[in-house]
Amino acid sequence: MNFLSDPRWNDALTRLPDYLGSHVRVSLTALALGLVISFPLALIVRRRPLPRDIALGVASVVQTVPGLALLALFYPLLLALAGLSLQWFGHGFSAFGFLPSVLALALYSMLPVLRNTITGLQGIDPAIMEAAEGVGMTQRQSLTMVELPLALPVIMAGIRTAAVWVIGTATLSTPIGQTSLGNYIFAGLQTQNWVFVLFGCAAAALLALAVDQLLALIEGGVKLNSRTRIVAGCLGLIALIAATLMPAMARARTNYIVGAKTFTEQYILSSLIAQRLLAAGLSASPREGLGSNVIFEALASGDIDVYVDYSGTLWANQLKRTDIRPRKELLSDLATTLKDKYGISLLGELGFENAYALVMPRKRAEELGIRTIADLAPRASSLSIAGDYEFFSRPEWAALRRSYNLAFRQQRQMQPDFMYAAVASGEVDVIAGYTSDGLIAKYDLVVLGDPKAAIPPYDAVMLIAPKRTSDTKLREALQPLLGRIDIAAMREANLRASGGDGASSPDAVARWLWEKIGKR
Repeated sequence: MNFLSDPRWNDALTRLPDYLGSHVRVSLTALALGLVISFPLALIVRRRPLPRDIALGVASVVQTVPGLALLALFYPLLLALAGLSLQWFGHGFSAFGFLPSVLALALYSMLPVLRNTITGLQGIDPAIMEAAEGVGMTQRQSLTMVELPLALPVIMAGIRTAAVWVIGTATLSTPIGQTSLGNYIFAGLQTQNWVFVLFGCAAAALLALAVDQLLALIEGGVKLNSRTRIVAGCLGLIALIAATLMPAMARARTNYIVGAKTFTEQYILSSLIAQRLLAAGLSASPREGLGSNVIFEALASGDIDVYVDYSGTLWANQLKRTDIRPRKELLSDLATTLKDKYGISLLGELGFENAYALVMPRKRAEELGIRTIADLAPRASSLSIAGDYEFFSRPEWAALRRSYNLAFRQQRQMQPDFMYAAVASGEVDVIAGYTSDGLIAKYDLVVLGDPKAAIPPYDAVMLIAPKRTSDTKLREALQPLLGRIDIAAMREANLRASGGDGASSPDAVARWLWEKIGKR
């Protein structure tokens, strides 16, 4: 297939208005907020050494925090504040997506503006300041009529740097629920859709370059005292912002938000749910690439309406339970607790289980005589293991180590899809895989038995937000999915979506999956 005729390009272009418009909206708001805070702060502290050093020091420390970590930290903080606001004043606010992204990105934008404003003002020739004082100017007049005009080129350079930083870092806001050009990158990495990855990177880079060049035009106009350049740059920015925001603003409001976590199966299932809602005449939009805790809290607070989770994850991570119950008993207790504690409704099971499991190449396992985790334990000290980004901090890993006294030579974290290729090639010896993943068959891997039942059941279950509990239309639209997807169908769907050539997008695989289960 010709590279440019690949249908994935058309899929990427279809999503561009939504992703680009959302990216510009959050970046513009964050940059404006950063300027509103950092510019006046620079004016206040510029002649006060101690406050100036403190302000620059704090802004510099913020830059050392990884972007994804800073974005993730704001979500639980705002969630707690939203709860207090609701409790004290009777009104809450959404801590999901836009607000934490804006606040984190605004902090990232502050250092270059703060530093350049202070540097520009301090770099003015003292003789000029004396001359301004000599003609009777007040401090305010000197600032507005002499200092700021002279320092403006340096300040504009700081704004340019801040704009590029914000636009680049905004791609990391996807995991906390903010739609952005990062949606291409996160989805592409999970499904091995390299067209999406390239498209997302290129779009973010071109957006940053366009904004930087337009700001450079304004900066040049300031240096050369050219009103033509300044006006051209401003009009260019306005046109760019309008062109990217208008399509997103004109889009019809979505009634239902469908959540998805950060692995291939979740992209497929969220697309399947959205397609079923649309087929029932309901408007729906997926919100993909969310972390386990973020997506659950978003459901509980009503920021998303429905998503698929797994009984073992909910049992161990959300309810903090370490006891292992029989499947039916666990599901019954889980449904009751979720309803009583969070108001979340467990609509039903989809029909398959996606459990964490330790996985090895079949040939290597046979050579070493390893069939179960108990067989693996005595050899673990000479072997390496890889897991996804959260596995080694999850209760399931603690339970496995405790039950089997596991101690591996090395632990590594990888993108979920990359783990399978890594273990198949011998780069690592064992991975924490997923039992419903079709890549197990593709790479001729084997799932090790868990004779001590350290890992709980992981039935895929449909969850509905508290505000949608009595939504009959939603329940009726989702009912045909319950109990219809078996493990074989899900494995084949996962394989189709992450087969390496990326020819089948999650949307296409979701349509295939519905056709398959609809015939039963």
